[in-house]
Amino acid sequence: MCGIAGFIDTNSSSLLEELNRMTDVMKHRGPDGRDVQILQISDVQVGLGHRRLSIIDLTETGTQPMYFNNHWICFNGEVYNFAEIKEELVSLGHSFIGNSDTEVILHAYIEWGDKCLHKFIGMFAFLIVNAENGNVFMARDRAGIKPFYYYWHKGLFLFASELKAFHEHNRFEKRIDRSAVQAFIQYGSVPTPHCIFENTKKLAPGHFLQFNMHDSSFKVNHQLPKPQQYWSVYDAYNKEKISISLDEATQKTEEILTSACHYRMVADVPVGVFLSGGYDSASVAALLQKDTKEKLKTFTISVPDIGLDEAPYAKEVAAHLGTDHTEIACTEKEAIALITDLPFHYDEPFADSSAIPTTLVSLAARKHVTVALSADAGDEVFAGYNRYDFLLRYGKKMNAIPGFLRKAAAGTMELIPSNYLPILKNKYNFHNRYEKLKGVLKDPSPSNIMLSLSQQFTDQQMSRLMKDRHDFLQTLYVSDKLKAENYSPLAYMMAIDYETYLVDDILQKVDRATMTASLEGREPYLDHRVIEWAASLPDDFKYRNGEKKFILKEVVHRYIPKSMMDRPKMGFAIPLAHWLKNDLKDLVFSFINESNIDSQGIFNWNEIQKIRDDFYRGKTEYDAKLWYILMFQMWYDRWMK
Repeated sequence: MCGIAGFIDTNSSSLLEELNRMTDVMKHRGPDGRDVQILQISDVQVGLGHRRLSIIDLTETGTQPMYFNNHWICFNGEVYNFAEIKEELVSLGHSFIGNSDTEVILHAYIEWGDKCLHKFIGMFAFLIVNAENGNVFMARDRAGIKPFYYYWHKGLFLFASELKAFHEHNRFEKRIDRSAVQAFIQYGSVPTPHCIFENTKKLAPGHFLQFNMHDSSFKVNHQLPKPQQYWSVYDAYNKEKISISLDEATQKTEEILTSACHYRMVADVPVGVFLSGGYDSASVAALLQKDTKEKLKTFTISVPDIGLDEAPYAKEVAAHLGTDHTEIACTEKEAIALITDLPFHYDEPFADSSAIPTTLVSLAARKHVTVALSADAGDEVFAGYNRYDFLLRYGKKMNAIPGFLRKAAAGTMELIPSNYLPILKNKYNFHNRYEKLKGVLKDPSPSNIMLSLSQQFTDQQMSRLMKDRHDFLQTLYVSDKLKAENYSPLAYMMAIDYETYLVDDILQKVDRATMTASLEGREPYLDHRVIEWAASLPDDFKYRNGEKKFILKEVVHRYIPKSMMDRPKMGFAIPLAHWLKNDLKDLVFSFINESNIDSQGIFNWNEIQKIRDDFYRGKTEYDAKLWYILMFQMWYDRWMK
């Protein structure tokens, strides 16, 4: 895990000082080493910078930027099966000077070109420059675990693992894309491939981009080709479902998950596992511990002050499996203290409040290990989200209700704040769900359920909130890629989640939280073989008779008793409403006020004020809306002033 940054400058006017700043502003991503290279390739200037977190091959032979046979590479991530690929390359006549996966990637690209991507099992974002002919190639892993930003304007191409690097180049023009702001306020993150700044993009998962720096289209006309897709989750969902017994499928699922977990234990530094006590993390711990007598290091965080305490459950699972378990207790004060640092680490607006506990556990685990496995994507792969349950339980029933009655119910909910409902108001995440249910009632089709449950603000609400009219960005939240013959409401929602919420929320959150602590996070469930297998299974192997993640639970119950696991999911939620009404109230009013809003010229103050004041008058269901606005205002203050 590392940080990469650099430029390709057709004007050859960039400075070494700029490259140094771009690289070193990401020191947290790679505290173990750094290097930069400036190349003059014909009349084009190329700068390559790298911050190193040493995980595999701790010697100097793993140093980047790395050079071989006229090619330079900057790489962030891990290719777990590099040893097998290396053997194949040796048989083809390649020789190696070290034992790093970086060197294997470079040789693989030289041997196979873009086809090398199909051989990699891992997480990666890299750029390769051919110093002889001027070819440039960059790629991002299939799921989008590792970030890759790029900027192209007036003959300057910038790339980096984090946006903050771009601010260190004097010719980066940080002009806000108002449509991206609109999308952020709706979704809580800026949807890929879009970015908060104009002329800036994220390379989408499963895509590569290549061009020649000497071509007139690039150099003279300042045009970039479109990225090309080499992998899509829809390729898996659009294949015919396999015919297999549940027992056979369970065994195969265990084998694939075990392989994915073991690959992610490859390291030359200490490795641990985040263990919450839920099915996803328990499966990772169980499948790793069953094959070794050495005690697996597991970690659990608890913040009892805010009701986030799965430690007793995790401790019970750890004791049953026999892991070397560490409980990390944090206070509410420690959690709140992280909030002011969020805009630096999440240098594009980001509103998932679970970034706070994720950062806490990363900082604590880093004291013991350099690599930590987590179980993100279990919900997207094996149907674990409540929205899937909602659609399959109630979708048809809601469609059967006359439209005028559904709309009347939504209108009534607008008049009754969620905080006025006894018992329910104390349920996990109730206020946010109450707010989103209004949109579902108006149109309970699978596509609208997906959209309503993904958005905090509707298009109509955004039109009132924004000061000027802006085009709505095209996103993957509405997709027609699932073929009609393979369509099911469950497959539709899961595929969309894999390309949207997973990429822009979960993976961005985990990458920044772990990198804040200089900790490498690894994701077994995001091994592409896992989703390709799971997508091929019949829906009722994943969701059966109201049971979410059915086949995964069948695997876990082979190693952990069902009685130990059978409990409601807690999630990683924090008490947003309580914090906003108490500890963060001064922060809210210092950032969300008429002076700030008017000076930006982005939002209508009357609409913002109404959300803020209605929340403090009792509309607790506006907590997420207010948080989204606060996160934007704090980001703006950090990066635009």
